[in-house]
Amino acid sequence: MVSAILFTMVLVLLLLGVPVAVSLGLASVLVIAFFSTDSISSVALQLFTASQNYTLLAIPFFILAASFMSTGGVAKRIIRFAIASVGHFRGGLAMASVLACMMFAALSGSSPATVVAIGTIAIAGMMQVGYSKEFAAGIIANAGTLGILIPPSIVMVVYSAATQVSVGRMFLAGVLPGLLAGGMLMLAIYVVARIKKLPAEPWRGFGEILQGGKEAGWGLFLIVIIIGGIYGGVFTPTEAAAVAAVYAFLIAIFVYRDMGPLAGITWIPEDAPVEARVGFSATVYALGIFFVWMALSYFVVGRDSEISLEARFWAGIILSVAVMIAYSMWRDPKTSIARVPMLLVRGLPIWGKNLVLVLTRFFPALVHNDTRRVMVEASRTTLMLMFIIVNALLFAHVLTSERIPQSITNLMLDAGFNWFTFLIAVNILLLIGGQFMEPSGLLLIVAPVVFPIAMELGVDPIHLGIIMVVNMEIGMITPPIGLNLFVTSGITGMSLIQVVKAAAPFVAVLLIFLVIVTYTPQLSTLLPYAMMGPEIITR
Repeated sequence: MVSAILFTMVLVLLLLGVPVAVSLGLASVLVIAFFSTDSISSVALQLFTASQNYTLLAIPFFILAASFMSTGGVAKRIIRFAIASVGHFRGGLAMASVLACMMFAALSGSSPATVVAIGTIAIAGMMQVGYSKEFAAGIIANAGTLGILIPPSIVMVVYSAATQVSVGRMFLAGVLPGLLAGGMLMLAIYVVARIKKLPAEPWRGFGEILQGGKEAGWGLFLIVIIIGGIYGGVFTPTEAAAVAAVYAFLIAIFVYRDMGPLAGITWIPEDAPVEARVGFSATVYALGIFFVWMALSYFVVGRDSEISLEARFWAGIILSVAVMIAYSMWRDPKTSIARVPMLLVRGLPIWGKNLVLVLTRFFPALVHNDTRRVMVEASRTTLMLMFIIVNALLFAHVLTSERIPQSITNLMLDAGFNWFTFLIAVNILLLIGGQFMEPSGLLLIVAPVVFPIAMELGVDPIHLGIIMVVNMEIGMITPPIGLNLFVTSGITGMSLIQVVKAAAPFVAVLLIFLVIVTYTPQLSTLLPYAMMGPEIITR
């Protein structure tokens, strides 16, 4: 009886247009006050407990990192690298857009952010070379959904908080499905391109790939910091999110200089002599290689007592010096090893100028209008999402206190459900719900109900999480509330109906992918089992 009242109240409030967070919280409070034996003081206790959830602290930091990466010009560098890599295939520009979405997803953890950052540039580029606006919009709307499947993912953090499973295992579980989903979309594009004879970009050689990778490298290294740091045991997912936010700020403001007080100021002056340019660039590459080596080696062997910090340090120094000499001799064929120190000395004035700029404008950068705008936008997104999460966790508390999941479990078992038919029911429920609700809110409503049933039927908790995330993906590109549809409509100027029609053919690809993920659990569990072992759930 109580469960019927609770779900009816939530549905009625949603149909009346009440925001999701208010609907969940208000229905929960009214049920506790009038229909439950639970104390009303539990409301305050649950709200306080939810606000103290350490796992959820990762969300605002990931949102902030995504905001800096979206604003800091990383997207255009990633797109250049993607085009250099796969653009020479027929339909290559569209395939490159999918690849760019995959890479940006690994930086942002947000689907709408991926659509905005990549779509704003990629759709215009595809239209310039002969793609229709509808085709381009459909590609970006679907590829943008990878933002919540490829780690780090904000939706995965929400699922982990709702079910108490490992965030690290969830991130690992998303790697292979994310690569498969992106690969299936690119394969579908290639098939369509062959049929419709879509254009291919000219092959620009491996030099362009290296140049594009070099420009995008500073941004893409954030993936290494997050994933390597978590699985190297350096920091927790929450700490990784905080490091990511700081790193994204430094890269956007001081390295790429697309925003803030250094915007438009290049690292190397246009009138700098060739020797100074080569010397400065050689030391930049040497320092970059050194820090990358130290970070990667620590992630891999940092806890191995047989390999000391001193050994890794000197190995990094030798590698960096070799890179510095090789680059100097490559860029200036007249240079011998004996002339390399001279080139480095010539580059010192450029170093001095840039260090002075960074030091004198560091504190102004903290309060610059660009920084403040990014912080405000990230804060708005965080407040909106956290308000939904806190109220959804209160809703989950009511479900648990009234033993509603247990009652539903018994009903399904008595009806003869097994793991196969149960997963069909979960997919149908989530596909329908995803058309009307925001992913995090829907997941927080459904997860506490289906999770105990899944455990009773022997479904792996990590596998269940990936299934739910993939359903959330599809929900973001299905009307009437598909968030990616609205975002794509906003950046293209197309009507919502036009975007829905454009995205529909590729939604079919994701539906096939959902079936594969649902009934191939090894796809989700292979990496988590191999690196961290199975998730242990105490029932």
